[in-house]
Amino acid sequence: MTLSGGSLLIRSLREAGVTHLFANFGSDHPAIIEALADDRERGIADPAVVLCPHEYTALSAAHGYAAVTGRPQAVFVHTDVGTANLGGAVHNAARSRVPVFIFAGLTPYTLEGELPGTRNTHVNHLQDAPDQHALVRQYVKWNYDIRTARNVPQVVRRAVQLAASAPAGPVYVTGAREVLAEQAPDPQARTTGWAPIAPLPAPADVVDALVRDLREAQHPVIITGYLGRRHGAVQRLVTLAERLVIPVVEVTPEVLNFPHDHRLHQGDDPLPLLEEADVIVALDTDAPWMPTAGRPREDATIYVINDDPLQERIPLWYLPADHVIRADAGVVLAQALDLLGDAAPDPRRAERADRLRERSQRLRRGWAADAEAELARRELTPGSVAHVLAGLIDDDTVVLNEAISEAPAVWRHLPRSLPGTLYGNRGTSLGWSGGGALGVKLAVGDRTVVSVVGDGTYFFGIPSSAFWVADRYHLPVLTVILDNGGWNATKRNLRRQHPDMTADRTDRYWVNLQQSADLPGIAAAAGNAWGVTVTVAGELEGALREGLAHVRAGRPAVVCVRLEPISRQVEDPI
Repeated sequence: MTLSGGSLLIRSLREAGVTHLFANFGSDHPAIIEALADDRERGIADPAVVLCPHEYTALSAAHGYAAVTGRPQAVFVHTDVGTANLGGAVHNAARSRVPVFIFAGLTPYTLEGELPGTRNTHVNHLQDAPDQHALVRQYVKWNYDIRTARNVPQVVRRAVQLAASAPAGPVYVTGAREVLAEQAPDPQARTTGWAPIAPLPAPADVVDALVRDLREAQHPVIITGYLGRRHGAVQRLVTLAERLVIPVVEVTPEVLNFPHDHRLHQGDDPLPLLEEADVIVALDTDAPWMPTAGRPREDATIYVINDDPLQERIPLWYLPADHVIRADAGVVLAQALDLLGDAAPDPRRAERADRLRERSQRLRRGWAADAEAELARRELTPGSVAHVLAGLIDDDTVVLNEAISEAPAVWRHLPRSLPGTLYGNRGTSLGWSGGGALGVKLAVGDRTVVSVVGDGTYFFGIPSSAFWVADRYHLPVLTVILDNGGWNATKRNLRRQHPDMTADRTDRYWVNLQQSADLPGIAAAAGNAWGVTVTVAGELEGALREGLAHVRAGRPAVVCVRLEPISRQVEDPI
């Protein structure tokens, strides 16, 4: 029995656990399409094909699915041009360390009919790039070109194994049409024995030192950003923090790492605690503090625990520390708890517990008071919008926060308490949530998904593509747009570097999107979404309620909230 390279590729992905193929097919994929069609004729439904009009949507959706499940899915794109269209989504997957299998065809390498799959149109010449892999090489963990159909199963297994091994990330595999059309004997390759690297523990002496230092510390603090990718690690962190009365700070959180209503949760700003901290544990975080804003005291003992503690793929990065530990943070927490045993809590920490409880309550009272005051003044702000939304969703609702400059306000006013109910993007290519919310919804099933974005982010997410997919595959999400009329992050960076200078004084930022587009209308036109634009505070709660009702009934919904514009700059004449 022989099979085509395309058939072996699809079968190998299925055997590796890939259930969804987010695809934008092209002239390089005939053997792939034929293999999928043959599978359907034989009653094989996996992997399910999710057509995506734009490749950024495809990879973002695979990213969202992997963020929830930890399981890599496949993204199929067309030669060099489809690879280029992945754009910043590859950066996002790399920086967020999510496993994804990306496949692109290569232009045929014969042009006179020598082999099946040979060139047969002029575009095959134009898509013959000198180094197609260079488009994504600096963002993928591994890249390879399949040379023969005879070892496709092994190549696929290795790719998926590498993608899922910590630190996880995307891989990129290519194959020319001739290879995909090549007939090869069914190798009956072994389908077991390709597990990802097991989570790494920390050395026993390091765990001993960590527990000793935390026990003896007068002002310890744990800083984290993405520990909660492993849901079980959240409760371990809660248990350790409670046992030793350690405050926890979430810095630019990608997921929920610690219940937001817990008495030891100390918000998202580490600087007030850094000033007095004698033991600091940076646990799954890329930048626990920025030296330009503040830094620990000189005699503080610092632990950095991460599956990539030196951030080896980032050229300029450093964080001086006494202990730099390459290990799975969740495993390290389990080791620490085992070492602590069942000893009773030390009563000497009672005063610290009271102080931290009061500080946590004071933070939250202040945040709530701010939002309530804005609502009393009938002001539409990121905080007031998030505050109203928080009162309308249940604890099980999954929130995506890609509000960028206003992400901290959304995080503070839309608190989550359960693991797996908050997701963001550690990458910096804006628009991830457009497709990312679809992947999250696909992974969480019947649970409600709400995505909070800025207007700039909404544009970057290619809503015409994302909402088409949402409608076609019945993936309803409520998208709440905080429309401040432009890119506030750019304005804020200008003001940090050049405060009160010409651009700032004259309102010349070139960030103004004018609040002129019908943002819900884009979703309605592309994906039959329900939508409304809110311009006065009295309409906000009703609009959000109606949007949630539509989503629960199976229809995507968009609520665009017009905030005070960040700029009123007049455009240059052209």
